[in-house]
Amino acid sequence: MNKFRWMLLASCLLATSAASAQTLRIGLKEDPDVLDPHRARTYVGRIVFTSLCDKLIDITPDLKFAPQLATEWSWNEAQTELTFKLREGVTFHDGAKFDSAAVKANIERALTLPDSNRKSELSSVESVSAPDPLTAVIKLKQPDATLLATLSDRAGMMLSPAAFSGDADFSQKPVCSGPYEFVSRVQNDRITLKKFPGYWNAKEYPIEEVAFIAITDATVKLANLRSGDIDMLERLAPTDVPSVKEDTSLAFVPVTGLGYLSIRFNTANGERAKGPAGADKRVRQAFQLAIGRDVINEVAGNGIYPPALQPFPPSSPYHSDKFPPVARDVEKAKALLAEAGMPNPSFELAFGTGSDNQQLAELMQAMAAEAGINITLRATEFAAMQNEMEAGNFEAAMIGWSGRVDPDGNIHQFVTCEGNLNDSKYCNEAVDKSLDAARRVTEETERKALYDAAQEILQDDLPLVYVYYQPWPFVLNKNVTGFTPYPDGMIRLKGMNVGS
Repeated sequence: MNKFRWMLLASCLLATSAASAQTLRIGLKEDPDVLDPHRARTYVGRIVFTSLCDKLIDITPDLKFAPQLATEWSWNEAQTELTFKLREGVTFHDGAKFDSAAVKANIERALTLPDSNRKSELSSVESVSAPDPLTAVIKLKQPDATLLATLSDRAGMMLSPAAFSGDADFSQKPVCSGPYEFVSRVQNDRITLKKFPGYWNAKEYPIEEVAFIAITDATVKLANLRSGDIDMLERLAPTDVPSVKEDTSLAFVPVTGLGYLSIRFNTANGERAKGPAGADKRVRQAFQLAIGRDVINEVAGNGIYPPALQPFPPSSPYHSDKFPPVARDVEKAKALLAEAGMPNPSFELAFGTGSDNQQLAELMQAMAAEAGINITLRATEFAAMQNEMEAGNFEAAMIGWSGRVDPDGNIHQFVTCEGNLNDSKYCNEAVDKSLDAARRVTEETERKALYDAAQEILQDDLPLVYVYYQPWPFVLNKNVTGFTPYPDGMIRLKGMNVGS
């Protein structure tokens, strides 16, 4: 064989290797927090879990519930017992068998783990039983209209009991039963998964390996996509929308989400709650009036940031006409500050690093300044900012929520006194009463009235100021096929492929 033929063969082998590897590289806006669904808090973490950890049930693109590890489910007449029939032949990545005992162990762990962030989501659960290996029964303290939606997210993700019962730190090496298994993680860089050959539906997942790569700078992330260093990205910066639409080598795939971007104020979480914004709601009300949501949509959002004033998007039946977006009114904001005796209050606004976040924070800073509010900005690595918020080391923080199918998931845990994501430590007995009652009611009109009652109080107290409804603008290289966008913003790899 001459030199040319050897070179040709080597080239073919390399090309074959690259094609067969079928690695999909996804650019994430942030680095996820802990890789334990019971402890985790971040949107990007949920994207990783979607490939790593199957749930009892999933949702469809039109927000209906669909089987995953459970093939069917039913309620008793009193709506206090939920029975799941489980899929046969499912194994965890460590080879352990998935059965009803695993369901019981997982839900009990989510309820009892000291630092679990799923406790309040599952607070209606009294017990879980496993009458046979393929049947799991969840008994409730009272009816819970939110439970199916809860179990279609992190609380319903099944982890290997053998892995979480040992001494190993599960969050460093998660073991689930999803289509891809954990390989490695380099903090603030990438998380690598490989296809799990024992997956019950492996034939539907052509991609062999997936790498989630954290790139906080939106410009760098798009440049990486255009150069071929990544294959797709989530959350395109609004300023790049026009150029991406004109680029025939890329596919722009946006979807309207279920969540929102908000400013969370520290109202009672330690010493930093004692500043002007935390201590006096009139400062928060003045801030709300000072920022123009239409300006934010036009300037920072390039038209993809629909103004928001409540946690339920317009597509939700729980969206209320009583709370339309507030029009910017600088003079009214000044009057409120004068009434509070603080014409020039100051507070710090923390936000996750990234050029689009920086631009948005600076825009709000400038608008608030016109009303006399002095805001200092603090860019922080996203996962670190979450930890600081939990610890009370913030006055105000700009942070999004990816949204949930059920309205409870967009509000309860953020504003109830014991809510596990209530970093503000806001607490109002009447709000708790309405939101707890809304969990027990299944009739839509009655339930909506309870959410409206809670919002009447929250719109006055403003522990959270909602800014816009979260869009999910994905961009893919044309070599990526089979992607279906979902309103929950997750990336489901079923049926997806990536060419050479």
